Amino acid sequence: MIRVDIKSELLTWARERAGLEIADLTHRFPKLPAWEGGTARPTLKQVENFAKATHTPVGFLFLKEPPFEKIPIPDFRTIRNMPIARPSPDLLDMIYVCQQRQEWYRDFARAERISTLSFVGSASLESSVESTAAIMRRALGFDIEERRRIPTWTDALRLFIGQTDEAGIMVMCSGVVLNNNHRPLDPEEFRGFALSDSLAPLVFINGADTRAAQMFTLAHELAHIWLGQSAVSDAQASLVPDHQIERWCNNVAAELLVPLEILKREYDGDLSLRSELDRLARLFKVSTLVILRRIHDAGGLTKEEFWREYEKELKRLLAISKGRGGNFYLTQAARVSKRFARALLISTLEGQTLHRDAFRMLGFTKFDTFQKLGRSLGVMA
Repeated sequence: MIRVDIKSELLTWARERAGLEIADLTHRFPKLPAWEGGTARPTLKQVENFAKATHTPVGFLFLKEPPFEKIPIPDFRTIRNMPIARPSPDLLDMIYVCQQRQEWYRDFARAERISTLSFVGSASLESSVESTAAIMRRALGFDIEERRRIPTWTDALRLFIGQTDEAGIMVMCSGVVLNNNHRPLDPEEFRGFALSDSLAPLVFINGADTRAAQMFTLAHELAHIWLGQSAVSDAQASLVPDHQIERWCNNVAAELLVPLEILKREYDGDLSLRSELDRLARLFKVSTLVILRRIHDAGGLTKEEFWREYEKELKRLLAISKGRGGNFYLTQAARVSKRFARALLISTLEGQTLHRDAFRMLGFTKFDTFQKLGRSLGVMA
């Protein structure tokens, strides 16, 4: 049996890159400690299996030294205001897949002579937060009164995604890499990202997050589209990021979802904060953390009171959400955007795109799944 020369530090790099301990892999690779220690060598088949287990391109394991992987778009995520050093393979793979989808749709849009979207890049950091949010609301058909009447957060999020997709922005929402349920996405690593483009703007939302949090993520990433700025974000209403772009996008997202003037009219400071948080969160279909932020913005809470209440509310939400997934309505169309899926299906059925390429971008292998997706979108009978 032929053994291959693999530098032990590359095996360690690949394992740590995937966020795994040696104990996580020894049931599949009993000699892994020896491989990493340099006292034994794996076979080529074992290297291929190890690459698959760690979600590493197999060619990386034959390099002279571990590569430095950089996220291909601006990275504004921070922990305690410090940049996050290493992206996970799950985040990297989702960005690469979405870039491939965007590139395909851009070519499709050009072939179909679809007009560019004038709102992409129409704002700047000097633009008024209030006026930008109002312009976005009109472009999306985002009606606050209509949102009040919607019974659930799920329905509100579905409507928001549908309005955004209809406006020409592909919205992809998934809690896993492609359709691989063994590769869940971690909301603690990232909540979403935006890929700006005048023909094929794309927003990805981490579907493993809560529905209310996804509302704010979508609003935040839309602000990036209006700026014409691609980025991966850790969008949280409570944060006041050091980075000017993230701070502006957070402010626009909060104003888009909860206009300050309406909040001021609705908020009753004579009632308990607990009851007002719950009531206003139901009213605007956002998280109670967003409402806390807006009450503070309206002058209802001092900075010290806001942070005290924020810590209490965050602890409460973490306790009640423990063990709950945030995935909702994650049909295949929701995972890849109805706009993108419909275009890809039509192109494939017309013979312009190979089924093999369509399946790769959609993340499945069965023609039956392709047919079901087509029927759900009204493209196939």
